[in-house]
Amino acid sequence: MRLNFLFLSLSLLFGVGCKTSSSSLAQKNHQVVITARGQAVRFVGRVDSSDADFVKIFWPGTAIHFRFSGRSASVQLKDQKGENYLNVVVDGGEPSVVKLDSLKHWYELATDLSKEDHTISIYKRSEWDHGAIDIFNFRTSGQFLEKPKSPGRLIEFFGNSITTGYANQDFSGEDKPDGMKTNNYTAYAAMTARALDADMICTAKAGIGVLVSWFPLIMPEMYDRLDPRDSTSRWDFAQATPDIVVINLFQNDSWLVEKPDYVEFKHRFGTKRPAETEIVSAYKSFLQSVRKAYPSTPIICTLGNMDATQTGSLWPGYVQKAVEQMHDTQIQTLFFPYKGSAGHPHPKDHQKMADLLVPKIRAVMGW
Repeated sequence: MRLNFLFLSLSLLFGVGCKTSSSSLAQKNHQVVITARGQAVRFVGRVDSSDADFVKIFWPGTAIHFRFSGRSASVQLKDQKGENYLNVVVDGGEPSVVKLDSLKHWYELATDLSKEDHTISIYKRSEWDHGAIDIFNFRTSGQFLEKPKSPGRLIEFFGNSITTGYANQDFSGEDKPDGMKTNNYTAYAAMTARALDADMICTAKAGIGVLVSWFPLIMPEMYDRLDPRDSTSRWDFAQATPDIVVINLFQNDSWLVEKPDYVEFKHRFGTKRPAETEIVSAYKSFLQSVRKAYPSTPIICTLGNMDATQTGSLWPGYVQKAVEQMHDTQIQTLFFPYKGSAGHPHPKDHQKMADLLVPKIRAVMGW
């Protein structure tokens, strides 16, 4: 089997620009085409399917699954900025990487496969600030099969750069923002979901905080959005109720409350650093918002593994106090030890986090 890093085809012979109804399959030059809105495709995450011609995805970790019989498969899509990367997994193997550009193209996902049934999974590895992706059609040389079944388990993660996997592929120590250096698939959240045979929703953004962020948006303002870039866009929580929620926030807050000259400090606090009571109250308020969205879902409040959990840090205590004030037996804590080095965690660091989180979730859920 040969997997392609990148394939772009501009030829109308293969159906660029063609549109098919969501309920039908089209035979084109021995290629079967189905729309992204068709019944054979399973999306996981906060996706926008309001347009008749495509499905729009934004968030890191958003997944697309389909099955087919045939020797090749491809997807037609358009990336907003040409900055996104996708991971493509064929039959549960190692992922290959597809770099997108900003034109509407067919991207080949796999070729030279055996004449058997296959499953392809596509994962958005980049963060939402790299732009949205419009998914139009899928194509195979064989036939599309019944939509892959859900594993029946769903975890939602609310987090920052640690959860998105920001710069986890940058081994230079520079923590570059280049999308190729960020791989959500090798972050602890995705690792945890795979270990538990669960789907994942990753409601996360690098730099975000509960009280203050590195940009003019905080998690209490973002957590309920479908399109994270649009303040008027709302996610319908009833569309996908997770079995368990994991929160990993406060790392950015721990830095920014010590930077009175930073623009977002001034924006959120004026000239006065927030007191402990304000910090705890803000986290508790966010917990109340999550609890309102999911009235009976177990929640694990985590923190780490960057320096917010180093020895002597007050921030795990803030989380613990907020949880205790909730008086909710369905909310627990788990703190990841400080990794002991500067910069963002690499995959080996994420694996250590997943190794702690997986048994915690098993104990809570009985999985």
